[in-house]
Amino acid sequence: MKVEQIYTGCLAEAAYYIESEGEVAIVDPLREVAPYIEKAKENGAKIKYVLETHFHADFVSGHIDLAKKTGAKIVYGPTAQPNFEAHVATDGEMLPLGDIKIKVLHTPGHTMESSTFLLIDNEGKETAIFTGDTLFIGDVGRPDLAVKTDLSREDLAVHLYDSLRNKIMSLPDEVIVYPGHGAGSACGKNMSAETTDTLGNQKMFNYALRADMTKDEFIKEVTTGLVEPPQYFPKNAVMNKMGYESIDEVLDRGVLPLDVEQFVDVVERKSAMILDTRPQADFIKGFIPGAIWIGLDDKFAPWVGALITDLKQPVVFLAEKGKEEEVVTRLSRVGYDNTLGYLDGGMQTWQEAGKDIDTVKEVGPHDFTNLYDTERLNVLDVRKQSEYESQHIEGAVNFPLDFINRNMSKINKDTQYYLHCQGGYRSMIATSILKARGYNQIVNIRGGFNEIKKSCIKVTQYHEPETML
Repeated sequence: MKVEQIYTGCLAEAAYYIESEGEVAIVDPLREVAPYIEKAKENGAKIKYVLETHFHADFVSGHIDLAKKTGAKIVYGPTAQPNFEAHVATDGEMLPLGDIKIKVLHTPGHTMESSTFLLIDNEGKETAIFTGDTLFIGDVGRPDLAVKTDLSREDLAVHLYDSLRNKIMSLPDEVIVYPGHGAGSACGKNMSAETTDTLGNQKMFNYALRADMTKDEFIKEVTTGLVEPPQYFPKNAVMNKMGYESIDEVLDRGVLPLDVEQFVDVVERKSAMILDTRPQADFIKGFIPGAIWIGLDDKFAPWVGALITDLKQPVVFLAEKGKEEEVVTRLSRVGYDNTLGYLDGGMQTWQEAGKDIDTVKEVGPHDFTNLYDTERLNVLDVRKQSEYESQHIEGAVNFPLDFINRNMSKINKDTQYYLHCQGGYRSMIATSILKARGYNQIVNIRGGFNEIKKSCIKVTQYHEPETML
């Protein structure tokens, strides 16, 4: 028997490869399915099941493509109603895999179809659970992401409480917990950086598994402090439930080299967004006017999902040479399938064609501190509210990147603003968005709060919200 966790840091997502006697089950695969097929082929095995713990909201699963390419059976737990061929298992159903079994445990709460897959080895021992978003390391799934339900988050929290206590906490302490996500995912509130643990440890250290916790206490705990989920979550959940275009077609269309004339034509004729994914240092040197920068070298896909509100938005892009397929793949992971090609030759060909370029105004932390000491500056802190509340520059206004589309009208296009985040990635995204929308008096603070607080500038703990400028 072989169990392998396949972890993708950008999405803080864990898929699983389970193999026994030449038969394989894949749990919660990502959109690009070739790596799973290749792994099984290398091991001389055949993929038999694609196990889906629920209709995911934070990424588009590869279940449909994987089933079509391998003949594997897609399996959901009870109450799931997918719009494609799949096996909806009964609670307690045993799925044979080689000389082991996988038991389906219906664990509603995160969503109503949420299920946990219990691995039973060839000696009948309960060995591991693949919990999806029901149980994380240090946390449990948030009860407010179900697709189109009449149940409130409090109702779902009741189901989650019962699922944890009746289906999971009754299992042996030595059972290994394999969750669907780790720290950084928006599917929970307080996940650990660890991505696996024993159930016994979780019973001791996970607040939600406290033995003496009442149902009312649990409901209050899991529903308090929930921030609004990213706007793409319900759209991805619908794609996972209803079906989607093959990843092969998405890649064929998206990884298309365009010369300058073709690039401009697509932008004008299709109203395509220009997405610049190059390293931040390259973007600063010069970029196409109106381009939005979201660097590929960080949490690229979640930020695309949070900020580009239309999944069907036509997109053309710039990327480092050799990274073109990665860009299209990572866009497709969160449902952005309408990529129409990239600028062949990048900014070099753009400038050789005599096209205009734009640049970003930047100031270093030391120079910013000197300006701050002598002038009244308008400072926008684009970090999350919780980060701002922990510590911020005195007088700075919280302007979270997550909600920039909603709050943009609250600032003045003729006013100069100095933007910062924690390290510089998010503020550059915000700078590019604002510039693309005609806010031309934006200055990015290089290095962000990490560098600013090393100076003598005055920072303060949160006491009351600053009003939007």
